[in-house]
This record gives sequence, structure tokens and C-alpha cells, in this order.
Amino acid sequence: MEKVIIYTDGACSGNPGPGGWGAILMYKDVKKEISGGSKNTTNNIMELTAALESLKMLKFDCEVELYSDSAYLVNGFLKGWIYNWQKNNWQTASKEPVKNKEIWQELYDLTKKHKVNFIKVKGHSDNEFNNRCDELARNAIKQL
Repeated sequence: MEKVIIYTDGACSGNPGPGGWGAILMYKDVKKEISGGSKNTTNNIMELTAALESLKMLKFDCEVELYSDSAYLVNGFLKGWIYNWQKNNWQTASKEPVKNKEIWQELYDLTKKHKVNFIKVKGHSDNEFNNRCDELARNAIKQL
């Protein structure tokens, strides 16, 4: 299985408000930057969307290291929230509908195809790739 490294970030100007996401995909010697945005969204949606759009870019099954500063995204997988939601018909432990269910479902499906290791990084610190993703996300907001 080929290995791909992905960094992602999302940003919002107001929450909700205009938002953007950015990602860097690295495979062998190739580095690709992608980004996008939405006029009315939330920070969490942009964080999830960055991961989703990155994984959708992969053309074959991959082993992925996905780095994000979003505890919401990373903990959704590492703490098993998503697996419990899926078992509970996409409801939280308090029987509330899972927020952003459609994005979580797509992410769940993609983690069945790819072997994804979610890794939490500290945001707005000295990680050049996380900082670049933040810049991509903020630039995407400016282009709305």
C-alpha cells in the first residue's frame, strides 16, 4: 500500500460565517495543495471538509497519515466517537442527531477504503505544514 501524508486545516470568519479549508497532500516527491470555502459554514464543518476533500483526491487505496489541529476531527476517530455514532444510527450518547452527519459518514466510508491514521498537531505553532494549511484556508475565505 502506498503511503500518503496529508495536513489539513479549516478556518471561519465568525462561527458560523464565511469559512475556508486547506490541505497539503504529499506522496513520494510530489506535494499538492488544495483548498476551498463556503459563504456560510462553521469551523467544524471546514475542518471535516478539509479531511474529506483530501481523502477524495486519492486515486488508489493508500496508507494515510492525516495531521490536523482539530480535536473534533481527530478525536472523532481516535476516541471512537464515529464508530459509536454509526452503531447508534448516527445519534450521540444523549440520543441527539450527530452534527455534520453527512460529512462524518463520507469520512467513515473513506476510512474503510484507506488505512487512515489521524494525528493531532498543535495549531498555530511551529509546524510549517499546519501553518501553510491555515494560510490556504484563510486565503480561501478571501476568495468567496
